[in-house]
Amino acid sequence: MSLGLYLHIPYCFSKCRYCDFYSAPGKRGVPRAYVDALLRELHRFAPDAPLRPDTLYFGGGTPSLLDPADAARLMEAASPLPGAEITLEANPETVTEESLRAFREAGVNRISFGVQSARDSQLKTLGRPHTAKQARAAFRAAQRAGFENSGDIMLALPHYTQAEFDETLELIESGGATHISAYLLKIEPDSAFGKHPPEGLPTGDEAADFYLYAVEQLEHHGYQQYEISNFAKPGYEGKHNLIYWDCGDYLGLGPAAHSCMGGKRFYYPADTEAFLNDNAAPVLDGGCGAEDYLILQLRLRKGLDLAEYKARYGKEFSTAQLAFVKNCVKSGYAAFDGHTLALTPAGLIVQNSILAELL
Repeated sequence: MSLGLYLHIPYCFSKCRYCDFYSAPGKRGVPRAYVDALLRELHRFAPDAPLRPDTLYFGGGTPSLLDPADAARLMEAASPLPGAEITLEANPETVTEESLRAFREAGVNRISFGVQSARDSQLKTLGRPHTAKQARAAFRAAQRAGFENSGDIMLALPHYTQAEFDETLELIESGGATHISAYLLKIEPDSAFGKHPPEGLPTGDEAADFYLYAVEQLEHHGYQQYEISNFAKPGYEGKHNLIYWDCGDYLGLGPAAHSCMGGKRFYYPADTEAFLNDNAAPVLDGGCGAEDYLILQLRLRKGLDLAEYKARYGKEFSTAQLAFVKNCVKSGYAAFDGHTLALTPAGLIVQNSILAELL
């Protein structure tokens, strides 16, 4: 069984207007005390020997604010297996040729850049601190440093057009990205956009059309969809996130980080000070059961293997559920060969409605 290790770096220079993730001010980068706290938790979960994870993911926040030497300390303590996928999320404005080379020498082999859009006016609307020029430069520097590159795109932004998507795809593809994540903008209540929604947001139907257009264009450019929001050149699928979607074991360390180990879920409270002071014990959060597995597998284009579903959880679809599945196939929302149920891109748009009938 694979093990994924997630290290949360909550620090950011500033808060993007669409973001409701937990983060802390990081004008001066990531405090050494925070790295020490992560090391403390690594030792707590693996006191006698290193964890030896199959994947290691520095997420945030803005993990590229880490000193590469501190990233090296964390990797040395975790001791990932040979050939492990080691990913660092990065904002383009926070990296330099020197820092990228140092991260690569430390052992990071995959960079995920938060690009979102190739239009500076849109980046300003979103509250992103980088420019398109900085994003292009960051990709080029990462290529020279020998990274496997990934880029994030946001869809259905204010006053969005297909041309904006095309420009953003060109920026990321020309940067040598082998993996792209494409997300529809969601207005979260606790974000700045939630409190003051921007003008020019697409309707639900328009957002769905943008999503389908993105799937079509990404696949035309050789990025095969393997999950609702993720696309990759063959062989470059994100191994770490696949552990999540396959209900594997993953350990998340840091404030607001979530874990699932041995079928049990737990998380750290969203409190950086408490985490630093060792006053934030993980909170149990139930288990990962049949419902979780069905939901997560139907995010994947490969779909839900009914035999595996039964073997893991003893679950089978009822006659009514099978009749519903057949209607989904007729409507173009799913493919079903009697063994595997997989949603089409159109089905992924209405996934929640489909799940409501299957759960």
